[in-house]
Amino acid sequence: MFGTLDRIQGKQVLITLDDEIDIYKVQRLSGGKKPTVELDISDGRKITPSQRKKIYALINDLCEYTGDVPEYWKEKFKFMVETIFGIDEFSLSDCSVTVGNYMILVILEFLFQHDIPFRTKTWDSIPNDFPKQMLCIKNKRCVICGKPADIAHYNTVGMGRNRNKINHVGMYIMTLCRIHHDEQHHYMRYEKVKDFFEKYHIKPIKVTKEVAKELHLGVISDERS
Repeated sequence: MFGTLDRIQGKQVLITLDDEIDIYKVQRLSGGKKPTVELDISDGRKITPSQRKKIYALINDLCEYTGDVPEYWKEKFKFMVETIFGIDEFSLSDCSVTVGNYMILVILEFLFQHDIPFRTKTWDSIPNDFPKQMLCIKNKRCVICGKPADIAHYNTVGMGRNRNKINHVGMYIMTLCRIHHDEQHHYMRYEKVKDFFEKYHIKPIKVTKEVAKELHLGVISDERS
């Protein structure tokens, strides 16, 4: 269980859990005795409880789809992180914040590449400072909801430009599904496009030559703009 520490008064603490507690499950696990708990305060260097929660939520969503046990995928993803990023064997109980982010990144990449669904609640829990933008552009997923998407531009492609061959270098882009792309265009019609980006906390990425090369965004077709 995860939550936030709201108040400390002497030896008593008030914690607000992220999800409702199943009191019957707690009673079963404690064998009818008064349960003991452990309070883990993040120090900013080790993996945070929030990161662990996201990791296990993604793995559980995957297991609901595959029918596998979470422990199998946890170890598989840990091995992938160690191999891809060249780091030593680690534990999710005390690894660094950076390694925790590596784990989330590797799991999301795997889910995207294999078109495995995960809950909207799980996607919404991924913070905005996590590299969602690049991850979504690379995998053609909507940065807002995680559904299949196409490249969208901060500004519409102007008249007189060839909409079938667009050089993205120098442009600001993100990926939006059809529904959110249509919503963006609705805001554009009323010249309130900034309100759209503020609503969803989106910061479009400027395409440099390096980014274009990494994401294979040279001169490519763009159906919607």
